Amino acid sequence: MRLRSALPLLAASSLALSACGTSTEAPLPASTESAGTTAAPASESEHDAPVPRLAVASPTGVTVLDGTTLETAGTIAIEDLAAIKPAGDPRHVIAATADQFRVLDLATWTDSHGDHGHSYTSEPRMLDVSFDAGKPAHVVAHAGRVVLFDDASGGIRSLAATDLGKEAPATLEYSAVEAHHGVAIELSTGERIISIGDTEQRTGLLAQAPDGTELYRDETCPGVHGEATAAREAFLVGCEDGALVHRDGSFAKITSPTEPGRIGTAASHEDSPIVLTDYKDTEDGPLTTVALVDTASMSIRTVELDTEYTSRSLARDADGHALVLGTDGAIHVIDPSTGELIRAIAVIDAWEAPESWRDPRPMLHAKGNTAYVSDPRGNSVHAIDLASEEIRSTQLDATPTGLAAVTG
Repeated sequence: MRLRSALPLLAASSLALSACGTSTEAPLPASTESAGTTAAPASESEHDAPVPRLAVASPTGVTVLDGTTLETAGTIAIEDLAAIKPAGDPRHVIAATADQFRVLDLATWTDSHGDHGHSYTSEPRMLDVSFDAGKPAHVVAHAGRVVLFDDASGGIRSLAATDLGKEAPATLEYSAVEAHHGVAIELSTGERIISIGDTEQRTGLLAQAPDGTELYRDETCPGVHGEATAAREAFLVGCEDGALVHRDGSFAKITSPTEPGRIGTAASHEDSPIVLTDYKDTEDGPLTTVALVDTASMSIRTVELDTEYTSRSLARDADGHALVLGTDGAIHVIDPSTGELIRAIAVIDAWEAPESWRDPRPMLHAKGNTAYVSDPRGNSVHAIDLASEEIRSTQLDATPTGLAAVTG
């Protein structure tokens, strides 16, 4: 049975975003605190269990929905919103604007008390702390650290996920060798992995000790793009001809089995060595093949689909299944160990992939065993229980451009 309940968008007061400090040269400038950007937290409500919430980005800000019922919990107005990303904890989301990283409090949390916890919700809000950047880009949350990358300067800032709600979080600042569209991650050992590139090209990765000393590098990955972290802290980025993996203190290249074999988007599960990626098996044709990159055996298995998909179509569920939203409107569930298509769950009407990656298109996001699909046609959002295949739906007032969920 599929439950489809159309929920109206509830009105909520918007919180205005005021101007903050200007950008400086790499590394990123210190965090700034802006007066008047947030209201005081509203009174809290207690719940019997954690309450998941879903942030839905649009050109004018973020709508926060209950992750189960899709009822509106609040709205946050944000000027020049470019993207939202998970922040690595059960409560916060990072928003990237034209010149800042902002921390959004989705206001759902659980206080642990020994063998039990008390769960609460409040009104979502944007926190006062901001991180200036010339061009805010990748956000990578791993091992309790959140790493922010500024494409304009190559500046990198990291902070503890546990400090996201603080007024003045302690940050660590360093930078890439040159400015580029890049990415960085901090491993549990404190070691840093940073992309190598400039304004013309991206060529690979380098590893740094916690004190910033370069340890080793690998520049066999033309067109570095996309990132994911798999089991045993294997860190993967896509290349024009395969993938580059950092694992156990060294880099290794996995070459695609066919040409061109470009990989640029990845979705992982922390307990699985296998990363789901896109796979470009023709120069100009549509995406109809995905790759399962095994970071243990250092191999690539390709899976042909009977549908097209886009770079916003990949996710993983709590059990590690590979999920792909096709242009046929269905979520295709794949066994990552075998490449077998287990089932397809029809969610939305068939759609066409846009010509430009900047154009709105249906998107897939997953948290636990719930998948979320947004559709710019009608501005709808759908929550799919992957166990029962029940679907709840709601319609928003603005076009959805990004999704990020928290568990509460």
